[in-house]
Formats: sequence, C-alpha cells, structure tokens
Amino acid sequence: MMTDLDLLSIQEARNLLQKAKEAQKKLAELPQDQIDRIVECMALKAEKHASFLARMATEETGFGNETDKTTKNLFAAKEVYTAIKDMKTVGIISVDENKQVWEIVEPVGVIAGIIPSTNPTSTIIFKSLIAVKARNAIVFSPHPSALKCSLETAKIMANAAQEAGAPKEIIQCMEYPSLPGTKELMSHKLTDMILATGGPGMVKSAYSSGKPAYGVGPGNVPVYVHTSANLDQAAQHIIESKSFGYGTICASEQAVVVEREIKQAFIDKLKKYGAYLLSKTEKEKVESIILTGGTLNSKIVGKSPQAIGKMVGLSFPKDVKVLVGEEEKIGKDVPFAVEKLSPILALYTVDGWEEGCDVCTRLLEIGGLGHTFGIHCKDHAVINAFALKQPASRIIVNSGTTFGGIGATTAIFPSLTLGCGSYGNNITSDNIGAQHLMNVKRVAFGIREMNYAAKNEIVQSTEMTDFSGIEKKISMDQGGNFTISREEIAEIVKRILADMK
Repeated sequence: MMTDLDLLSIQEARNLLQKAKEAQKKLAELPQDQIDRIVECMALKAEKHASFLARMATEETGFGNETDKTTKNLFAAKEVYTAIKDMKTVGIISVDENKQVWEIVEPVGVIAGIIPSTNPTSTIIFKSLIAVKARNAIVFSPHPSALKCSLETAKIMANAAQEAGAPKEIIQCMEYPSLPGTKELMSHKLTDMILATGGPGMVKSAYSSGKPAYGVGPGNVPVYVHTSANLDQAAQHIIESKSFGYGTICASEQAVVVEREIKQAFIDKLKKYGAYLLSKTEKEKVESIILTGGTLNSKIVGKSPQAIGKMVGLSFPKDVKVLVGEEEKIGKDVPFAVEKLSPILALYTVDGWEEGCDVCTRLLEIGGLGHTFGIHCKDHAVINAFALKQPASRIIVNSGTTFGGIGATTAIFPSLTLGCGSYGNNITSDNIGAQHLMNVKRVAFGIREMNYAAKNEIVQSTEMTDFSGIEKKISMDQGGNFTISREEIAEIVKRILADMK
C-alpha cells in the first residue's frame, strides 16, 4: 500500500511534467543565438558555484571529497560546455549540395533526468546543459540521500537559464522523490525521453518504462599493464584515476592485470604514488566488508582508505590513496573482482599478454560489459589485439580510465553519461551529449531514376548465356541507366531464344 509520501511524489511528478511541457514549447521557438546565450550563462553560473555545490554534496552524502567533486563540477561546466557550445541545434544544421540532402533538428521534448547519490551536482549540471542546448525541458528525480544538493544545483541552473531568456520551469527538480514518483516521472505520457544515471535497478526500470532511454551499465574496469609500458607513468595515472572521488566514477579502475616479469617493479611504482599493498590477513579483513548479501556494501562507497580501514580495525597512513589486494579468482562472488566504487584495487598476475587479455575479458563479463577497458603499453600490435577482443566501448590507452573515459584526458566526447552499447544492454556505446537529445529530419531530393527492374532481368538472363564473340559495350551513365546499342540487344535476344529451345 502506498504511503502519503509516495502519493505526493507521484502527483509532484505529474505537476512538474505539465509545467515542463508548456515551457519546452516556448524554448523550442528560440533562435540558435539565444539558445547559445542561455547555455553559456548556465555554464558560467555552474562554474562560479562549483566549489559550493561540491561542499554541499560531500557533507550531505558522505561520498568522495570536496576537492574532487569541485573538479567534476568544473569538468561539466567547462569541458562539456566547450564541446557543445558551437553545436547547431536549431533548424537546418547541414546541407550536402552533392547528395542534395538537408538535415533539420527538432528537440525530443521533455526529459526525465535520474540523478545518482555518488555524483549528484556534476550530473545535474551536465544534463541541464545538454538538455537545454538541444531545446528540451528536463525534470530531475534526485536520490533521496542527495536531495538538498540536487535541489540547489537545479535551482542555480534554472535561474541562470531564466536570466538569459529561457522560459520559467525549463529545469525542475522533484522535492519529494520516491520510487513510485520516479517511476511515474519516467513512464508518464508527457515524458519523451529518459537520461538514467544510477544503480542497475533504476536503469533497468528506465528501459522498462516504454520510453526511449539512455542508461548506463556498471563499470568493472580492468587495466592491463604490458612489459613495454612506462611503469612510472602507468602507476601514477592509475593511482590518480582510482583515488579520484574515492573511486565513485564508474570508469575508474577496478583491477590491474600485470605481467609477472614486471610485477615487483610495478608494485614499487604503485607504492611510490600512494598505493598500499595489503597483506593476506589485511586483504581478508577488507574483502569481508566489500559485499553484503551478494551486492556492493554501500557503506564503503566513496569512502577514503583510512575510513575503510577503520571499519575493519586497520589503520592506514594518511598518505595512502588506494588499497591494493592480490587476487587470483574471478567471479561475481569474489569481492576484489567486482566493481567496488571505492579506492580498493585488485591485482592479477599473468604470464604473457594472451593470458592478460583473457583475464580482462572475464572481469568485464562478470559486471562491466561494454563500459571501459584500460591498457598501458607502447607496443601497438598488442594494443590492437586487445582493442579487437575486449568487449568495451572505451579503450583507454596510456591514461587513467576515470579521466580518459569521460573525455578529460582523451579526445572522446566529454560526458558524464557513458553508454555501454548492446554489450551492457544499452541503446548506444557513445558518450552521451546534446547530439543524442535531438530528432534529425532529412530532406532528400531525387537525384536519379529507379528503372532497374526490366534491365536487371535482361542482365540476369545474359548470365546464363554464352556471349563469346559478341562485342559488349554495356555501361552505366551518370543517371544510373544502362546504355547498349540496338544491334547488341538483338544479338543477345537471339542467343537467349536459341538457348531456350
């Protein structure tokens, strides 16, 4: 039976969608230059409040740290904005004079934005920017544990848009989020598309809503370190990436797979940059709290190594950034083998890149299909072999996967929503941007005639006949029509009739 909060949440979703629908109709009529001014103003306001919002999120959720959350907010406000600011999202966006095809874009309408507790403020900044850039309205359903910071972020983005000329209520956020209310938001007739970032259950619910949805899968990211790698650089990148936000970004490394002959040298480099190699006893204590009831223990998510150690009676030095445990087994019930969303890293040892490739594939298969894979290597033949075989949408080479996957240190499109393709039961393997939130209409002019049927029948018949001795000058003109002399046609017909007797 529904509680009063559930009923209130459902009604709120309906009310917000109605307002969003009316606001979106007005936004859709604005010219490109005004849309661009609105998005620019939103980005500037987000940049200005990046630190404040990061502090709110850290204090409210207990996940990550203020410094890294500020960086994520700035990434959305600056890097994502830079990627979309010159994008055409109004009217005719391209004309191919040669093929005589025009492309015209239209907004999808009203978007339901599902927000996670791990990255609430940066996700709202990101989704607000790409939604409005494509002339859509967006209604957010925040995670209850991140309600205050989500509401504040949405308010800042909405006010900035309105100050620049956007209709009121183009960006809204639910104040009474609940599971029934979120389901109503996603399945309501006024919702045109869903941008779902959250746990597997929420993403599955989005795909089951009957609406077009962009969701993401888990990121159990394996990273292979080849003998040709720059070990110092690889270790630095991995530690910086894995420790960022205390491991809450889904593209962060979950397991490092290293060649035996360079294992000790690589471990020494990891320690240099802040890794702590757990003893057998310490590893057993840490792994005892990674899973609870077969799923990830939420108490370790986004927590520091020191906080995690305290939970099991261990004390780690302040300069420790990542806890590393050696592992041999792979399976969904193996704590160190799964996605941990914390600064805990598994270490696998292999003999040769072929075994390394197999281990990485198996790690992806137990919970990270289609997401991200990393490799530190200078041998392009090995890189090519891994890239062809790994079931991942992002292959990050010689860079931390956290930053490479979102497009901060690579030329991949900057995004905080990373598709996993059909590997991960997602509709796309792209990094999601404003380009995914538009319908593209194509105006195509006729450029040739479709007169193949009779001519193809003659040609197919001639394939069964011996035409040796006949001078054939069959060609195709620029309009796609066959040309052949009357005399040659007459001779072909004679041969066909003769063969039919």
